[in-house]
Amino acid sequence: MLQEESDLSLTIAQIVQKLKGSSLYAQLERQAWASLQRPEIKLESLKEDIKRFLKTSGWEKKLQNAVYSELSVFPLPSHPAAPPEHLKEPLVYMRKAQGSWEKRILKSLNSMCTELSIPLARKRPVGEQKELLNKWNEMGTDEPDLSLFRPVYAPKDFLEVLINLRNPNYENGDSLSFRTHLGLIQVPLKVKDIPELKELFVELGLTTGQLGIDDSTQVPPELFENEHVRIGQKVLAEQDSAAAQQYIRQGSPTALRAELWALILNISNQPEDILYYEQLKTNVIQHDLLVDSLIYKDVKLTASNDDYYFVFEDYLYQVLLCFSRDTSVLGHFAYNSASPPRSYIRGKLGIEEYAVFYPPNVAPLCFLYHEPSKLYQTFREMYVRFFFRLHSISSHPSGIVSLCLLFETLLQTYLPQLFYHLREIGAQPLRISFKWMVRAFSGYLATDQLLLLWDRILGYNSLEILAVLAAAVFAFRAVNLMEVTSLAAAEAVLADLSTLKVMPLLQIFLFATVT
Repeated sequence: MLQEESDLSLTIAQIVQKLKGSSLYAQLERQAWASLQRPEIKLESLKEDIKRFLKTSGWEKKLQNAVYSELSVFPLPSHPAAPPEHLKEPLVYMRKAQGSWEKRILKSLNSMCTELSIPLARKRPVGEQKELLNKWNEMGTDEPDLSLFRPVYAPKDFLEVLINLRNPNYENGDSLSFRTHLGLIQVPLKVKDIPELKELFVELGLTTGQLGIDDSTQVPPELFENEHVRIGQKVLAEQDSAAAQQYIRQGSPTALRAELWALILNISNQPEDILYYEQLKTNVIQHDLLVDSLIYKDVKLTASNDDYYFVFEDYLYQVLLCFSRDTSVLGHFAYNSASPPRSYIRGKLGIEEYAVFYPPNVAPLCFLYHEPSKLYQTFREMYVRFFFRLHSISSHPSGIVSLCLLFETLLQTYLPQLFYHLREIGAQPLRISFKWMVRAFSGYLATDQLLLLWDRILGYNSLEILAVLAAAVFAFRAVNLMEVTSLAAAEAVLADLSTLKVMPLLQIFLFATVT
């Protein structure tokens, strides 16, 4: 009990300290001072009167949302005597593996710089700055020669690193359950089984109304949708982040999604936020980084060739180039097993190589937000809250290692014949599904289905649903997969996910699977 109180006190102190450095704190302070001029504020009841004013004027709700947002990303309490690196990652072998991976990436960047005789960063000449500023909104029309630039790593490279992860304490297979896992991931992490997943994702149950389900047996879809929209409008009117997060577990109406996501992520797009985005833009204009070319090539190879996203090509460049300059992102390294590469700062931009950890495609967010600053803030918050976990080695339940293990465990346990068949023909399922999960299914699902999936990531504050969906896709195509005789044939069966309906797949796999 005393330990719990101590943990709570420490958490409160840390959140208060974090909020003191925010613009919200300054706004609250200004409002409190301004309220002193109001006639209803009495000296004898000053404290209570100001608190009442802040509550009735909506500022208390904004403070609650800010605290809720901080709690959503706050690392789990650890022992007060634990060293700082334990907050980032408690398992030593995971920290070592992440460190080795970072060194490998930096080595790849260094060798590219040497081969191409280009610096990691340089100040753009004035003429080049003017040219970039003039074409800021049409960067997609540029066709620079990027043939010499190569991706720093591919998903399969990262997967090989995860496959080779080992806990030295389990080298001899001490644990029976660990020995019986026949997948590629060979580390003993605790992952949920289907009964536990049912409990976590209870709102996805077969008797609960869902957006994205066409044939609900309980309520006609149009009646549920109308009522769901009405409730969503009420949630937005209340401006309550916690209520919005609970609401979105059943999916978000298209018309309300942008506002609901912004509310959950505590994005307000105040003048100072717009100014901050403009400062990042100025930094892009003034400085040329090596990763700019890598970002440019990545977008050209992915979104530019995608029928859904090519129209947003200019937005993608703007957001990702600004993201690579945003030093505020450094804050998430307090709870990320990764570390910012500081070796090449050269006294200018504190995060130059950071963008080589390719984030999942920002393109789906372009369907929601048309103001660049709001689009940027949403992408940044989604990345530092969720998607960075897909690109760093850790033992977190939403980390890519746990997701891979969860996927393999679900298949081996609940679809053993399929799992063993694919394994025997050299088509380990994870070799196919890894690219889906590491990109949070962006670029694989139709946009409306992807946004319904990301609704649930936000609603449950977890990425575990990615592994569940990956397993559900294999279950859905099980009959065809049982007939294949090679990895190439299995990949062909699963090559096109664009026609899949996410919610029925998840519901059937979770709630119609025999456990």
